[in-house]
Amino acid sequence: MYYQVPDYKPPLWLRNGHVQSIWPTLFRKVNLEGPEREVLPTDDNDQLHLDWYRQGSDRLAVLSHGLEGNSQRPYMQGLARALLSDGWDVLAWNFRSCGGVMNNQPRFYHSGATGDLDRVVQHGLGQGYKAVFLSGFSMGGNLTLLYLGQQSEQVDSRICGAITYSVPCDLAGSADTLALPSRRIYMQRFLRDLQVKMEEKSKRFPDLINTEGFGNIRSFHEFDDRYTAPLHGFRDAQDYWASCSALWKLKDIRVPSLIVNAADDPFLSRRCFPESREELGTHVRLESPRWGGHVGFVEHARDGYYWSERRAVAHARSLLA
Repeated sequence: MYYQVPDYKPPLWLRNGHVQSIWPTLFRKVNLEGPEREVLPTDDNDQLHLDWYRQGSDRLAVLSHGLEGNSQRPYMQGLARALLSDGWDVLAWNFRSCGGVMNNQPRFYHSGATGDLDRVVQHGLGQGYKAVFLSGFSMGGNLTLLYLGQQSEQVDSRICGAITYSVPCDLAGSADTLALPSRRIYMQRFLRDLQVKMEEKSKRFPDLINTEGFGNIRSFHEFDDRYTAPLHGFRDAQDYWASCSALWKLKDIRVPSLIVNAADDPFLSRRCFPESREELGTHVRLESPRWGGHVGFVEHARDGYYWSERRAVAHARSLLA
């Protein structure tokens, strides 16, 4: 059975991709009690910081945040609250260096760090859950889809499906889009946050990381060439983007997965809206609401839920039916 929710139709003043992208960051508050914190060690003497919301369910939702986000962002808290209300336990995790705790290694996180997601998923499966549902926002959406594509036929049968939002599945195209002058406000914010992080890392690893001239960086082309690629074993930014774009692995996914990318998303390139079966495969669907911006889908409802959260609950229900 396919559970459906009404099409997303925001009020007129929210029919703008930039307003949708900025509004929740500035004005949304989600009251969610907890969480139970856990530190999960990695094989390379590092740590992943997890937020658990448990209520004794036999099914678990694993949530992955976006670039320079964390487990406590309103979009993560909002989806966690919606899934909890529908009977799921929730595990929201922080990428390396996110969530207010700097990681131990020179590396941090990137769009293709599926090994960390696998460690979190396997840790969740090890708690005895009968079903695991994955969700990711923006970069976390790309990571989720890439992970499922890499798992392909070997995916654990308890992973029932996924929903992802505002996914830059064409990393090179999204980098080009964010380099446009009209996107400068977003790029400046990302780079400001990343500079703080890289300066802290340069103090710990001065022989590997140099932040001199960081202020001259204007795009992900330059940042990924200088930092992301060399710290994570890629030749350059182009090699990193080509290796880690989920677009090329969608056809290999073997669990029901939904991509929700708003047509007015100011972060996404045209190739982030794959429509052909040759690209999507048989288990992935794209939904492209006319409005919604980047991780927006704002809804002013008495229960406090956003449209994206209703969509996630509907999709999760359909997987269990």
